[in-house]
Amino acid sequence: MVVSRDNFTFSELDQWLREHRVTEIECLVPDLTGVARGKILPREKFSEERGMRLPEAVVAMGVTGEFPEEGPYYDVISPNDMDMHLRADPTTVRLVPWAADPTAQIIHDCFDREGRLVPYAPRSVLRRVCGLFAEQGWQPVVAPELEFYLVARNTDPDMPLKPPIGRSGRAETSRQAYSIDAVNEFDPLFEDIYDYCEKMELSVDTLIHEIGAGQMEINFFHGEPLALADEVFFFKRTVREAALRHDMFATFMAKPIAGEPGSAMHVHQSISRAEDGQNLFSLADGSASPEFRWYIGGLQRYVPAAMALFAPYVNSYRRLARNTAAPINIQWGIDNRTVGIRAPLAAAANRRIENRVIGADANPYVALAATLACGYLGLKQRIEPTPECKGDAYLGDYQLPRSLGDALDLLRGARELAEVLGESFVTVYTEIKEIEYAEFMKVISPWEREHLLLHV
Repeated sequence: MVVSRDNFTFSELDQWLREHRVTEIECLVPDLTGVARGKILPREKFSEERGMRLPEAVVAMGVTGEFPEEGPYYDVISPNDMDMHLRADPTTVRLVPWAADPTAQIIHDCFDREGRLVPYAPRSVLRRVCGLFAEQGWQPVVAPELEFYLVARNTDPDMPLKPPIGRSGRAETSRQAYSIDAVNEFDPLFEDIYDYCEKMELSVDTLIHEIGAGQMEINFFHGEPLALADEVFFFKRTVREAALRHDMFATFMAKPIAGEPGSAMHVHQSISRAEDGQNLFSLADGSASPEFRWYIGGLQRYVPAAMALFAPYVNSYRRLARNTAAPINIQWGIDNRTVGIRAPLAAAANRRIENRVIGADANPYVALAATLACGYLGLKQRIEPTPECKGDAYLGDYQLPRSLGDALDLLRGARELAEVLGESFVTVYTEIKEIEYAEFMKVISPWEREHLLLHV
């Protein structure tokens, strides 16, 4: 379990750095894609300056590193390439267990020159949404479940990905859902991952083999959203680094291998009352509360508009297909894994809702902010859900956008969602995603050459 650092001060941080004999600090800022941006500073410089500066566009660029040339993007971000002022969050300090010299990593928040949080930075968006819950006397509780694939090293993007070789000397050729022996094939890797996580005090829980060949899932203990988003951010770095040291790649792409299931980030969520810690989703007699229904109703109404945040890349929509362990609609049901919004069987104190729509490729800060925003609007507007789906939801119609372009159109039109997440964030995000989409459309795929070259 993570050691509580809720009130970790800078003097306590300095003491922690001394105790661990840290010589370098990785000053990290998660950008819109979830990539770790920032600088590496000597410990002395970090302690003297208590922060750093970066151009404000650093957290607001796409996965290709491109920026818009004009448009609404620059109504939010200055064309003068101004600096952000970054402040370390002492509660996020972790060792970098794979570093040669004693090194710490610390996540920073982004501020403007007036000392206000930069509204389009992912951590700022999640802070904003959690603040809205706090104003109502509510405390969101989340628990992510993160899927990923282990694949053989692949340095040629034109070649399909393949499962890696395990300790038996063979690669998986069939699906091994929940197989203990299949996980044991990669024991040396997972021993390193758990060792790294322990040294970083990450609250990882269960490890399982998922459906796909080489597909794994890690579950996190439940907790406060910002802390859990930080943990997912750290965990992704950790798994990628550990995999490289074992001559393989770890990928969080939503659909990395054709014919195999995609990877999700399922998020369990509930709301506690700040005054007494009671679960808002349950009444005193143990039955489901109106707030439980309203939260589901909010997810049903606003998840389609939030899909560009849950499925942020062109590849993301390949995962959301019928009968592939991924949802195609916003039906809800109790203990039903064919729906997009699942209510697991649980005691009244643990009643919760699982959003199964989110992809593993989503930025954890943005994804948690968006799913909580949907639920928040449901609570505030008292949105009643549709009747529970008790059968196979795959037999129903598609209710989610089928492409990134469609999803961006829906997000732009969702004014109430933008009010919760922040207008400037939605503007920057949608403009960046349009750039990525345009970049993708310049690429001609093998399918097009195979089927169109001589046939049309």
